[in-house]
Amino acid sequence: MPNQKILYITTEMYPYQEDTNLATVVNKMALKMHNDGNDVRVFMPRFGQISERKFQLHEVIRLSGMNIIINDLDQPLIIKVASLPGERLQVYFIDNEEYFKRKQYYFDDEGNPFEDNDERAIFFARGVIETIKKLNWVPDVIHLNGWMSSFVPIYLKTYYETDAYFKDAKIVLSLYNEKDAALSDKIEEKLNFDNISGLKTLSNPTIENVVIESMSYVDSIVKGDEFLNENLDKAFNETNTSKSEYLDVDSINQLY
Repeated sequence: MPNQKILYITTEMYPYQEDTNLATVVNKMALKMHNDGNDVRVFMPRFGQISERKFQLHEVIRLSGMNIIINDLDQPLIIKVASLPGERLQVYFIDNEEYFKRKQYYFDDEGNPFEDNDERAIFFARGVIETIKKLNWVPDVIHLNGWMSSFVPIYLKTYYETDAYFKDAKIVLSLYNEKDAALSDKIEEKLNFDNISGLKTLSNPTIENVVIESMSYVDSIVKGDEFLNENLDKAFNETNTSKSEYLDVDSINQLY
């Protein structure tokens, strides 16, 4: 159905990242829905590997300047925007020097996960939500891609529960085989600061478990990778949330 406002929240998108299925799928989905006559926006982190000069990113002053408070620490939110190369499709980048300047994504050069991956994900999720509200743009569909985006529905259904801004938006979650890693054992304290408690994943906080937890906070789930790893596939099969097997990009509008 055309003329919908569709928000893609993702950790990767081609050409800003290359050679991953996640980045390719998000690029194709967003472009298809854009070319079909929908109002499409994409939000993603401004990881340090993304060249601002090459992709012509520029800061949006009217959207920047907010602070996101995480566990009583103020972190400045910087919003940058670019058009997808060769297309009239706007991509918004969530930036913060503390969290996203580093050249690696989630693991250091020795392969160890960053201790603040949980904070980075919380900052990203809340940054997207606050920026959308500041844009005064109400999405009909929110499509989540990549583990960091899994914090968005958790926050929308808890911290922002009384906020009517997103109440009519349909939330879709795509599942991908991403490298798993433990998250900080202090994540419970950080979520409690935002009055979020009772999450099952807090007994064993990992990237994968956060994604699995978020399945119960969305309206629909789809396989982003055709074949999921054992844990994700088990969770997919057992969830009571509406779900769809892998869809090719030409069929993705069935979800909306």
